[in-house]
Amino acid sequence: GLVGSEMCIRDSVGAAVGVCCFARHFGIKANIVIDMSNNAAGTLIDMVCRSPEYKDVFISSQEAMARADSHTLLVVVDTNRPEQVEDRDLLLSCIRVAVIDHHRVAATYIQNAALGFVEPYASSASELVTELLQYAVESSEVLQVEAMALLAGIVLDTKNFNVRTGERTFEAVS
Repeated sequence: GLVGSEMCIRDSVGAAVGVCCFARHFGIKANIVIDMSNNAAGTLIDMVCRSPEYKDVFISSQEAMARADSHTLLVVVDTNRPEQVEDRDLLLSCIRVAVIDHHRVAATYIQNAALGFVEPYASSASELVTELLQYAVESSEVLQVEAMALLAGIVLDTKNFNVRTGERTFEAVS
């Protein structure tokens, strides 16, 4: 399962879609947990859902809770603070948690993470996920819709490449 921050939902969706690409490469079924009726990324989600690979990927928190078991890896993207995830109960119920985020660690942070990739110098969570993909997945395996979702997250968080961009950002975009 994947869950992101409420604050910058398009970067969260882009990063979550990138993690789904990563999971698909390894033959693992992944879902993205999001409130489909109350989010700011409807257009992006609609675009992603038109791809057959994403037909049933987006699920509610309730469905994620019902599906979660001891083998579930919850990947939290675009936040490292427990109070900002889509569903805090889901976070607390999952034993295995990974965090991919570009925000500084604050006083409260997800402490039970088995893996933490928190890089405050990155432009976005989508940039970090793109970096991970570069090391594990051939570019030909990345669907066009996944590349577009990752790019949308980077463009949004950099305000069209005007803020917090650097060499790593442009390398990820390329």
